[in-house]
Amino acid sequence: MRSIEAVWLLSLIAGVLAGQSAPSPFAGSEACGTCHEDISKSFAKSPHHAVDVDKKRGWEGRACESCHGPGQKHTESASADDIRNPAKLTAAIADKGCLTCHLNQPTHIGRLQSSHAKDQVACTTCHKVHANGPLGLVARKASAINEQCASCHLNASAQFQKPFHHKLPEGAMSCVDCHNPHGSIRPASTQIFAANEPGCLRCHGDKRGPFTFEHAPMRFEGCGSCHEAHGSANPRMLARQEVRLVCLECHANLPTVKTSGVLGVVPPAFHDLRSPRFQNCTVCHQKIHGSHVDRNLLR
Repeated sequence: MRSIEAVWLLSLIAGVLAGQSAPSPFAGSEACGTCHEDISKSFAKSPHHAVDVDKKRGWEGRACESCHGPGQKHTESASADDIRNPAKLTAAIADKGCLTCHLNQPTHIGRLQSSHAKDQVACTTCHKVHANGPLGLVARKASAINEQCASCHLNASAQFQKPFHHKLPEGAMSCVDCHNPHGSIRPASTQIFAANEPGCLRCHGDKRGPFTFEHAPMRFEGCGSCHEAHGSANPRMLARQEVRLVCLECHANLPTVKTSGVLGVVPPAFHDLRSPRFQNCTVCHQKIHGSHVDRNLLR
């Protein structure tokens, strides 16, 4: 009889224990704000606060722990070893946390293939997650963004000190007007590729195609085939000091194109470059970016 009572008692105890749920490893955002009051107030005004109030994201009331991991143990020990700090993680691991939400956004489509990712530049290098400004950027004004980019890209920054340059030093534009800092499938994270793509054409809309008669470099290589994008010692930011030298990179030693003579640039061709009248190609070929009426781009 006693054995039956013992079995019944053990079964009862086991049932009670089974009915008790295990303690949650999460402390909640309110607990985090008890110690990190300044960060909590700033975070409440940031775009990331949507994680704390949006039920669809699955982190309602636990936004801090969506990035820092379960915090209950940290609240009990107050030890930095018991909480995850993205700023102290490797770039790849820190980015993985950011990309759980941001990977499918259009601006981040090339993040994994970008030079920033390959060079181990983490999202937190440029963004402060708790900041209450737009996107949590360290810098917001054009001049501040340019200064931030220049802290790593010293060579590009130096090019803007040349006599002819885009107006970055003057604060009239920023690096992100032409470059996607999150990365791109295009070289150098640019937003520029050929004549019908954004980038240069956001400002230089008069050069936008498609044209009936296209200039091949504009079609396949883009503006950088003739111009230095950041700055140049040459007028119009050309890659060479004279217009004819830019043209001759492609149009040198042209073959015979008609039976009555040659139109090449080597004497005694029609374009005899020893004569000053032929030393500035754009005097005649004015529509070098493309034309709707003339295949020789004369007008």
